[in-house]
Amino acid sequence: MSVYKPKNSPYYQFDFQVGGQRFHGSTGCKNERDARGVERDQRDKAKAAIKAARAAGGGPLTIDDAAARYWREVGEHHANAKTTWTDLGRLVDYFGPAKLLVDINDDEVAKLVQWRRSQSAWGRAQTKDGEAMHLVSAATVNRSTTLVLKKIFTRAKRTWRHTFPVEPNWHDHFLAEPKERVRELRGNESAALRLATRSDYTPIFEFARATGMRLDECLLRWQDVDWETGWIVTIGKGGATVKTALTSTVRGILLPLRKHHTEWVFTYEAKRARKADAGYKGDGDSRERGKRYPVTYEGLKSQWKRVRKAAGVSDFRFHDFRHDLATKLLRATGNLKTVQKALSHADIKTTTRYAHVLDEEVATAMEALQKQGTESRKKSRTPKRKRA
Repeated sequence: MSVYKPKNSPYYQFDFQVGGQRFHGSTGCKNERDARGVERDQRDKAKAAIKAARAAGGGPLTIDDAAARYWREVGEHHANAKTTWTDLGRLVDYFGPAKLLVDINDDEVAKLVQWRRSQSAWGRAQTKDGEAMHLVSAATVNRSTTLVLKKIFTRAKRTWRHTFPVEPNWHDHFLAEPKERVRELRGNESAALRLATRSDYTPIFEFARATGMRLDECLLRWQDVDWETGWIVTIGKGGATVKTALTSTVRGILLPLRKHHTEWVFTYEAKRARKADAGYKGDGDSRERGKRYPVTYEGLKSQWKRVRKAAGVSDFRFHDFRHDLATKLLRATGNLKTVQKALSHADIKTTTRYAHVLDEEVATAMEALQKQGTESRKKSRTPKRKRA
């Protein structure tokens, strides 16, 4: 039977095959008549999906197949591949491996977003102090869930040539995020961070300070560094080309590192031995104590958390090195276009978040002008002494 009621559930289930593909799941109905109606709808959707997939030259596309293919073609090449692996696995677990991509509509995505935003950060119920862990942020929901699913759909359409008649309206499902605040290093925070940094990680943190490059952009290969032209050229956010000048400071950071590794610029020294991880293949290789290995995305994130905690610097993310450089550069030059070029912003509107720096300069200039005017008025009121 294609519709049945298991002993351990109050709801009827459907289970059928179309085109050699098995489709099964809950109808959400407690009576057989309604359940059969749901089963007919599911069967029609399955037939439509298989027809569309065959027209595109492939079989029915499930979330499991789509996630696996996306991982092989795109995800495993990300700088933060381990995070991508986790995000894809979360989607497969939520929908179930047999879920057809063509069946994921606006209602399904809305429920997914609500489910994700109800989870606690880091998957922990409590902090180390025993307090309730806060929920994941809107930005985390957007980037770890909605955006990942959207990217799978986009690749399925553009590259794999699948069609989705009821594709979700993605714009409706991205949660509103607070405007990104600009954070600078204050007082002795800069010195505290330097003192708390391991010597083998010092070069990459100094590089981030000096260039304002994003975390994943800092994971350079030597082929990205052109000593003759004086530029570092790599691929950044959205596939855009990022050009960073080899200033004297940057050269001073990089030159001593050339002997450490033939391919990767920044490396660290393993403090203890580690056996290979048989699971995830991204950074699961074995480690030999005392040897140098390339700094990875996840490794740099973990090291940054330790440095920040040891330095006692709060509310300062790795990305804020970028903000720190931008504000200081704008104060020095007063030129937003220069800052736009330095940060590789495609649109100067993004750079205007630092315009408050210019506001500060205007306020200082006005204060100086008013002070000058006050002194001038005082002089005019002072009577001149008569000559003897």
